[in-house]
Amino acid sequence: MQFERMTIPNVVLITPKKFGDARGYFMETFRQNLFDAEVGSHTFVQENRSFSAEAGTVRGLHFQLDPRAQGKLVSCIAGALLDVAVDIRNGSPTFGKYVAAELTAENACQLWVPPGFAHGFCTLKPDTVISYKVTDYYSPEHDRGLLWNDPKIGIIWPISSDRAVLSEKDRKQPALANLEANFFMPEEQ
Repeated sequence: MQFERMTIPNVVLITPKKFGDARGYFMETFRQNLFDAEVGSHTFVQENRSFSAEAGTVRGLHFQLDPRAQGKLVSCIAGALLDVAVDIRNGSPTFGKYVAAELTAENACQLWVPPGFAHGFCTLKPDTVISYKVTDYYSPEHDRGLLWNDPKIGIIWPISSDRAVLSEKDRKQPALANLEANFFMPEEQ
């Protein structure tokens, strides 16, 4: 496995090695000891799967407040998506900045989105399925979001605002300027 720190170093792109022959391929998608050494020690407690029928479906930007913040290890198991992580840690030099990676069933890449980041994605193909492990259980009372197309963040999405397929909830999320402060940059960084 290859671990590549993104321009916001806390977010990590993980690329597994595929071993293939005429029958297909084999790959390790997760190894705790390598993850701990490269990313840090995290315990995953829940795995989620999301299916999006249409290309141009946007989900996010989502996060959970402390003390129920979630780290997410995201992968695409069918189709393709642009996966996005936005730094919402107050005091961070990259606060309000984002990183993005294309995750596909073919490239088998995974994105580690740590707590303190809002997460979202846009599907690039119809019938896209993502799977993601999380470090805390879903908690409706801690569930929050950030406006997916906030111009202050400036995410370059592969779809225009008027063509994006969105939930009503995601259309009404607050802008970064109106987000309550919940995450703070750790002192050791």
